[in-house]
Amino acid sequence: MNISLLNRTLTFVLTFALVNILNSVPANGQAVLEVAAEVDRLIDSQTQPSSVNVCNDETYLRRLFLDLTGKTPSFDDILVFNLETHPEKRTKVAEVLLQDADYGTNWGRFWRDVIYYRRSNDQILLGASAAEEYFSNALNSNTPWDQIATDLITASGDIREDGRTALIAAQQGRPEETVSEISRIFLGIQIQCAQCHDHPTDRWKQEQFHELAAFFPRVAVRPQRDPRTFLVYAVDQIRFQPRSSNNRFIGTLEHRMPNFENPANPGPEVAPKFFINDQSLPLGTTDSDRRNALADWVTSTDNPWFAKATVNRVWAELVGEGFHEPVDDMGPDREAIAPEAFNYLATKFTESGYNMKWLLATIVSTQHYQLESRNRRPYDRLPFQANAVQPLRSDQLFDALMNSLQFPEMPDRAEQLVRRQFNQAFGYDPNNLREEISGTIPQALLMMNSQILARQITARPGSMLGNLLSEVDSDRQAIQELYLKTLSRRPNRKELATNQQYIQQVGNRAEAFEDILWALINSSEFKTRN
Repeated sequence: MNISLLNRTLTFVLTFALVNILNSVPANGQAVLEVAAEVDRLIDSQTQPSSVNVCNDETYLRRLFLDLTGKTPSFDDILVFNLETHPEKRTKVAEVLLQDADYGTNWGRFWRDVIYYRRSNDQILLGASAAEEYFSNALNSNTPWDQIATDLITASGDIREDGRTALIAAQQGRPEETVSEISRIFLGIQIQCAQCHDHPTDRWKQEQFHELAAFFPRVAVRPQRDPRTFLVYAVDQIRFQPRSSNNRFIGTLEHRMPNFENPANPGPEVAPKFFINDQSLPLGTTDSDRRNALADWVTSTDNPWFAKATVNRVWAELVGEGFHEPVDDMGPDREAIAPEAFNYLATKFTESGYNMKWLLATIVSTQHYQLESRNRRPYDRLPFQANAVQPLRSDQLFDALMNSLQFPEMPDRAEQLVRRQFNQAFGYDPNNLREEISGTIPQALLMMNSQILARQITARPGSMLGNLLSEVDSDRQAIQELYLKTLSRRPNRKELATNQQYIQQVGNRAEAFEDILWALINSSEFKTRN
């Protein structure tokens, strides 16, 4: 290690110790490591042991920070982590980061996007902030995942005040769309393909789809003018019963099958019935009883698809490839990659009480998570041979820029405005396959033309770069520190030599370093999680 860098960071060793990096493994730490090791063994026995090495500490730390907190590690985090020699330091740091409030914020935004990217109306985005806040608080307090699912299925209220209404509001209270999302997100099953006919590739029947929709006919989403918002509510008595359920400002007492032979006339009424366990309720059952029963059946420990859907989605987000692809298209007629490992991890997640922090700590402790990264594999190659490169979500990219460039604190409204610009340019549906996500011209234009970025890239006094150049006289050391602040790693020999040569060619130190910094934050490496 560069001795100057070492001397500048010795004061932070005690701080690192204070966050338990030198203490014993947390109470559940050993169980996490044991489960992680068994998952690795089962995957290797069903696919093939990877020939790829485990990633180095700098790569792991950046990957872990981005995956758990949505932010990049600080310059000091990297240097001190490299100094630590504890054999279980990687799991220990994961345990620490899961206690950070940024964990809930990061994953709250993830689940917000899972729901809102499939919205049926843009006006419903009025509730996005409340949804993000709900998920953030629930995840930070480690609310069990089955309780979060129950909250979303049974919610009612103002979408701007109660984030639990997000899933129903995003589909405007329409029974067919709402249960399609419940099945897709919480069961990993796309039963919506059976809405108009029997599922073409799975065993699900059209009648089963509409029996599922029959849990939600009494729910509606009603606009409110002052203040401008929407209310999710349910009724069990209706004076005027519409012939059609298309008007979702008011509910209907019962759900009807579509009448394809004569669309002008409604089809027969359908009683609620859950297609996984065939449990049913009679016509006339109240809304509360319907939705609470559905929530109980969806989240039941006897329903393996609930745990599997969550494990598959979280594994795919962290490792880059799910046991099933796409992550929300599983089912009894589809074969998983490494099914024994998948079933084992899902069973352990259920036994944990649907503990999301436990699930994340376990996955990041596996060797398969810690492998060096590679581009996404072609489908004729063996799975789980490396950790796949992931594009940063828009919020992660924005936070990475704020961390690396050490933005001064901004007023909330100003920060939200800039964050919204990044969401519009860099946002993507986390339900989609990652190979479907590519760079765009608006993204390049935003990075080039953003005034707030331009101000922070300069070497003016008070900026990150300005402070670095005033504190460090050696170009070599300044380049090393700039790489650590942006890419969370040191430059290799070729990069170091190329940058030193460029500084000499430009002849103006500040101008040359501004160009280097601009190139680093616009690199594909900066905008991805390796």
